[in-house]
Amino acid sequence: MAEEAIKISGKKKSMFIDKVKQLLPDGGNLNLCLTCGACSSGCPATGLEGMDPRKFLRMAALGMDEELLKSEWAWMCTMCQRCIYVCPMKIDIPQLVFNVRGSRPRDERPKGILGSCNMALKHDTCSAMGASEEDFKFVVEDVAEEVRNTQVGWEELQAPVNKQGAMYFLNQNSREPVTEPDEMVPLWKILHLAGADWTYGTKGWAAENYCMFMADTESWKHIVEVKAKAVDDLGCKYWLNTE
Repeated sequence: MAEEAIKISGKKKSMFIDKVKQLLPDGGNLNLCLTCGACSSGCPATGLEGMDPRKFLRMAALGMDEELLKSEWAWMCTMCQRCIYVCPMKIDIPQLVFNVRGSRPRDERPKGILGSCNMALKHDTCSAMGASEEDFKFVVEDVAEEVRNTQVGWEELQAPVNKQGAMYFLNQNSREPVTEPDEMVPLWKILHLAGADWTYGTKGWAAENYCMFMADTESWKHIVEVKAKAVDDLGCKYWLNTE
């Protein structure tokens, strides 16, 4: 018995497509897809979960919102925007992915990203590892002292914390002070050799923002504001984010 071809009888409206069109200039060019596949060829997540950017966009265009919400592929997108770079029509697929993520109930989003976002909201450090201000200051000062005492030529190495009026406010990956503190030292040495006037802050020192990747816009905004205030409170001129 021959199989019948799947027929698409009508086009359903997509809440994802409509939302992105409202947010972006020219509607993110989402109606201009040529189905050329350039986006898929340049995407590091192509093939995962049987999905790629072109297929994702076509499903949204056909109103397959329920299927997109169930797919885990949206969480595998790195948001690198390479698909926009290679697209001849400059279609903003990452914004579409972001809105799919934000449409899933918060407690049903990937546990790793959800947990890291929640941890970052616990303290003004914004650390995805949940490290407190006191813990961070202790680790930095302890590691810096060990380097000065044990490594020849680095007796003057400093890793300032809460230095008022420093030129640069440095962020740090959350994992390193907690699990790999020695990994912080090479950057300190570079800054020392360059004669840079820099500091960490006990508030807002964590570099990453998992709430952004989780599409929790309010928490994303809160974390950025905490970090920006920390920079301003110390009177620093430049904010260096290592992520």
